[in-house]
Amino acid sequence: MEFTKMQGAGNDYVYVDCFKEKVVNPSELSRRISDRHFGVGSDGLILIKPSDRADFYMEMYNADGSEGKMCGNGIRCVGKYVYDNGLTDKTEISVDTLSGVKYLKLNVVDGKVDTVRVDMGAPILTPREIPVNIAEDIVKDYPVTIGEKTYRITCVSMGNPHCVTYMDDVDNLKIEDIGPLFEKNEMFPEQVNTEFVRVIDRDNLQMRVWERGSGETLACGTGTCAAAVASILNGYCNDTVKVKLSGGELKITWDREKNIIYMEGPARTVFTGNWD
Repeated sequence: MEFTKMQGAGNDYVYVDCFKEKVVNPSELSRRISDRHFGVGSDGLILIKPSDRADFYMEMYNADGSEGKMCGNGIRCVGKYVYDNGLTDKTEISVDTLSGVKYLKLNVVDGKVDTVRVDMGAPILTPREIPVNIAEDIVKDYPVTIGEKTYRITCVSMGNPHCVTYMDDVDNLKIEDIGPLFEKNEMFPEQVNTEFVRVIDRDNLQMRVWERGSGETLACGTGTCAAAVASILNGYCNDTVKVKLSGGELKITWDREKNIIYMEGPARTVFTGNWD
């Protein structure tokens, strides 16, 4: 099976072109191929497939084999893959996902996609739709106790559930200890991705992320969008903000008139290979 490893801001996935390859058990393949010691090494597996309502379909799996609904960094690399490999010659494409059809604008430099802007759709703030078991109209700056410490959280879904909390120092955060306590807390019936955010100023945020099913990753596109939405709701930043992640930087804009989140960032090919 031919594969391509790609990364967006350090969030890396193994990509398989299912127009010519067949994957029988993608969940098991994701567990094996994602292993950083015995496999290729990645945050998960993404299959590029035909779609009957968009240009392409993105099917994604986390490193533990669980299926995800949406990945912002991953979908940018889908855009780069299909253009660079001649599956399309369009610079504006649609990609279907479990969280709906997303629209991509490809920035091409010297015949290859360099950066991608993604229409991520509207943020979901209703608790039961995120989902989060908190009886409020919106979970914003809400106090919760996790691991014997009180955090103030804001919850957002961008097609998958996110919990955003703020702190003065994220560099020295022991995320491997606190991340799983958020992820598997009973208030999140589908588990949760958690963003630990430091506000630099009104135009810049710093973030580390713990993703359900994958652990800490160098970036999370939907999580970055959720962090920007939460920060705007809490009055910490402007409607366009740059977010510094461990693997790079993403620019997020919330067009509040249209209620659409736009995410822009890099997409890179790392290497290609064959999996036996």
